[in-house]
Order: sequence, then structure tokens, then C-alpha cells
Amino acid sequence: MLADLETLVTCETPSADLAALATGAEVTAEVGTRLLGVPPERITVGGRTHLRWDFGDAPARVLLLGHYDTVWPIGTLDRIPWSVTGGVVRGPGCFDMKAGLVMIFHALAALPDRAGITVLVNADEEIGSPTSGALVEESALGRTAALVLEPGADGGALKIARKGVSRHTVEVHGRAAHAGLEPERGINALVEAAHQVRVIAALADPGAGTTVTPTMMSAGSAGNTVPALARVEIDVRAATVAEQLRVETALAGLRPDTPGASLRASTGVSIPPLERAASAGLFDLARRVAADQGIELRGVAVGGGSDGNRTAAAGTPTLDGLGAVGGGAHADDEHVVVAELPGRTALLVALLSELLHELRGGTSGTTKSAPGFVSAGPGEDGGRPAR
Repeated sequence: MLADLETLVTCETPSADLAALATGAEVTAEVGTRLLGVPPERITVGGRTHLRWDFGDAPARVLLLGHYDTVWPIGTLDRIPWSVTGGVVRGPGCFDMKAGLVMIFHALAALPDRAGITVLVNADEEIGSPTSGALVEESALGRTAALVLEPGADGGALKIARKGVSRHTVEVHGRAAHAGLEPERGINALVEAAHQVRVIAALADPGAGTTVTPTMMSAGSAGNTVPALARVEIDVRAATVAEQLRVETALAGLRPDTPGASLRASTGVSIPPLERAASAGLFDLARRVAADQGIELRGVAVGGGSDGNRTAAAGTPTLDGLGAVGGGAHADDEHVVVAELPGRTALLVALLSELLHELRGGTSGTTKSAPGFVSAGPGEDGGRPAR
């Protein structure tokens, strides 16, 4: 598993670099093909290649989700090289989420019968899945379960609820004028945008768990010209669809403070929340399976979104955060705990076995550890493996 993880991590795959993604698609496909024995279907949309494996003649019932793109630009490996030291893996994208891909491939390689399973690995999850979102939703329709191999939360807790993610833009239109000769003839879009930033930020509701964060602002065309145009980018995270709609409506209803200025709000990415009800049944099953292996699983709600939000919105029971144990996603200290990889993968094998057994008309029962994997040793949490 470490050798395959090194192969994936040392192939840099930033979301915005189409050439790097093309290479990453081939490297990921090669690792998967070697372990699974069959090549994936390649689905290219907007210059990005997404990979899909369908197994067996049985109706596809379980969807495994992952992504191979990362937030790290080309050259990050020079600054944060691949390393395995003191039982910890480091390297860009190791935790989010190339270790999850390795877990998928090795778990399925250890599964005697994969009929009914589909694996989808996309190339743009880190930027909101603009070219793969429809594919994710289509692939989720009619499934009994979607299992998302995003990294676990603190201590390996599963992610049983995620906030919805919305990205909005507010454009401010003013009028240009010479900043030295006659600034009074201009309508300063930047000044108006600065006013609106405070109004926008005030739309947050901490009590409801809603965050509204102005993240980027741009304005102006020259250093001696009153800006005629300004843009404010806004990130919204909300636990309910109602809160998402409240903020979107408020942004659309913004009114200018500067005479003569005008505003226009638009919505880019909008992904609904993964609410607890979508994960409750699968989480209960995962806890029973984990208990058979001597593991106590926890579930937490998190603010970040994933493709699991999309599968839940499609009406598919969804369980997220089944991937690696570690930390530092999107940060320089990104890392994976090596000792947790085998046990975490064995848990995935056992969960898949139980799901497929039930779907084929069997009855739920005690699930043994999968062959070829050994549960991790005791952790620091009261002698139990850190989960």
C-alpha cells in the first residue's frame, strides 16, 4: 500500500493543471488496473479525465467515490517531499485523498466478489466538481449506498454530516474617471464593494452554523483611474438547504450604498448539505461491523463539503470519511498514520462484504476481518485503536 501511495503522491495533480491531471489519470488508472485486473472507463469532460470501474453483471448497488486532484501546485514536492518517517507518511495530497484511492484499490483486490460495485474517481473535486458533478449524481441514482473515501475526521471519525457549499460572486458596477483630474465624475466600484463586504459578512448566522466568508476581491483597471468594476467572491457553508437559500436570496437583494452604483449577484457552485438522515443507517451498520473487529467508530459533523453531498442530494444513503487516518488536509503538515492503513482498509472490505451480502438476500451477521489485512494496534485513546 505504501508503494502505491508513493506512486500516486509523487505524481502531482493540481486541480487547475490539465496536463498534470492527464498524467495523473493515467498513473491512477495503472495502479487501479494492476490491482483490480481490469482497466477503467475513461470519461473526459472539459479536458479532465474521470475514471470509472463497473464490476460484474449484477445490478450496480454500491458506489465508491474518490478523487485524484489535489490543492497543491506543481513543485510542492520539492518543498514537501514524499517521506515515511516515524510511522507517518508526508507528501502533498497523501491524506486528501490519495491514501483513500489506495484503500479502494486494495480493498477491492481483497474482495472475492465485486459484482454490484462501481468505483468513480474524478479529477476536480477540490474545485467543486464542475465537470464531474453531474456524473457523480448520475452514478449515485438508484444505489443502495455511496461510500466516500475522503479522509477521516480527527482520530479517524467518520463524517456523518457535511455542510452545504455555495460559491457566489457579487459584481459592483460604477463609472470610470481620471483619479487626479476629475475623480468626482466617477462612481467608485471599489468603495462600494468595500461597503458591501461588511454587509455580506453580516449574513452569517453562527447559531445556525452558517458561515458567510468574503474570500477574494478585485477591482480597477489602472492606478490612476476610478474603478468602474469590482468583484467580491463569497464562500457560504450551511447545514440546511433553507439556510443556503436564505443567504442566496439576501445576496440577490443587496442594494448599493453609493449613488449611481449597481450590483449583480450570481451563484457558481451550489452543493446541498449532507444531512445526518442520509448517513444514519450506513453509520449504524459501519459501527456494528467495526465492533466485530474490536474498533469503536465515532461520527462527527464537519464544515467541509465533498462529492458525498451530491450523492446524498440524489437520494442515496451516503457515508463519508472512510479514508485515511491522519491530518493536515490542505496544509503543510498533511500526513497519514501508516499503522492505521491496514485496519482501516480491512474495515472497508468488511463493510462492503456486509452490504453486498445483504443486497444478495443474505442476513446480517458477524463480519470477520478480511484476509490479507490486520487491524491496527492499540492507540492512545484508552487502549483502543485511534478511530
